[in-house]
Amino acid sequence: MDKQQRYSELHSEIMAVVAGEPSRTARLASAACLLAMSFAPRFYWTGFYQVDPNKPDELVVGPYQGTLGCLRIPFGKGVCGTCAKNGQTQLVADVHSFAGHIACDSATRSEIVVPVRDAAGQLVAVLDVDSTEPAAFDQVDQQGLEVICRDLLLV
Repeated sequence: MDKQQRYSELHSEIMAVVAGEPSRTARLASAACLLAMSFAPRFYWTGFYQVDPNKPDELVVGPYQGTLGCLRIPFGKGVCGTCAKNGQTQLVADVHSFAGHIACDSATRSEIVVPVRDAAGQLVAVLDVDSTEPAAFDQVDQQGLEVICRDLLLV
C-alpha cells in the first residue's frame, strides 16, 4: 500500500473511531495514537497543541505520542506558533534552518504542523508531527494530514 492509500485508509479509521464522540480530548488523543502507530518510526513525535481558552494567543500541549513536548508556545513562535498565527500548514524539511525554531526535542530534524479548526472554522489546535529524519514529510503527508485535521472535529 502506498502512502497516499494509507492516509485514505487512516482517515476512515480515525473518523470511525471518533464518530459521535463529544470530547475533543478523546478525538485528539485517538488521532495522535493512530497516526503515530501508523507511521512509526518516521513520526517521532505526534500530537496536538491546543489554543488556550484563557490565553487565546498561546498554544498549550494537548494529547500526544512521543517524548516530552514543550508545554506552551506563543502564536508566531517556532513552527507550531507560526502555523497558529497564519493558519497555514508548515512543512519544514530542516528545522534548524527555520527562523525561530523552538527545540522541544533536539532529535527533531524535520516537522509538519497542520491547523485544526472546529465546525465554526475557528482555530482550536495544531497537529504537530516531528521526525528524526531530515525532509521526512512531503506533499502527500501534507494532503493526508490536512484532510484528517479538516474532518477530525466535524464527525
